[in-house]
Amino acid sequence: MSALKIKKGSTSHSAYNLRPTFSDAIERHTLAVLVENEPGVLARVIGLFSGRGYNIDSLTVAEVDHTGHLSRITIVTSGTPQVIEQIKAQLGRIVSVHEVHDLTVEGPSVERELAMFKVAGQGDKRVEALRLADIFRANVVDSTLESFTFEITGNPEKIDAFAELMRPLGLIEVARTGVAALPRGET
Repeated sequence: MSALKIKKGSTSHSAYNLRPTFSDAIERHTLAVLVENEPGVLARVIGLFSGRGYNIDSLTVAEVDHTGHLSRITIVTSGTPQVIEQIKAQLGRIVSVHEVHDLTVEGPSVERELAMFKVAGQGDKRVEALRLADIFRANVVDSTLESFTFEITGNPEKIDAFAELMRPLGLIEVARTGVAALPRGET
């Protein structure tokens, strides 16, 4: 305490502003990580998350440059802004990592996911499932007398909405690829 009984850091005008610069709000971020395509790289990246108790909401990995032996890992995770910054910094320190991009903060990006839904039903439920699939632009990729398998692509919110509508109609099984994302424009 000072002679005026004003606690340091208690106002924004203090020379010793001790207020945290990060909020406590949980945010969802999409990270694009360019890595060398070699054994053990994915395990090191995943180990970083599991070792520190971070959660991965979605994970997509594929080779993007065969001649350069590079793969792209797209990770959707959530946490406070401080945790997200820590994740990006720690990913950047892994030897096999070439680039780390936070698509959520770097500007507009396009996110898509592929999902397949197996829906069983007869009569009106079967007709309603086909009607909803048409509205969501889902394709029928397999059909039997008892069930349909639908294929749908879109942003994760669209996939979630389709799943919720299919549940009461006889949703049996779901398979999702995870998010694939790219920044918009020429960057």
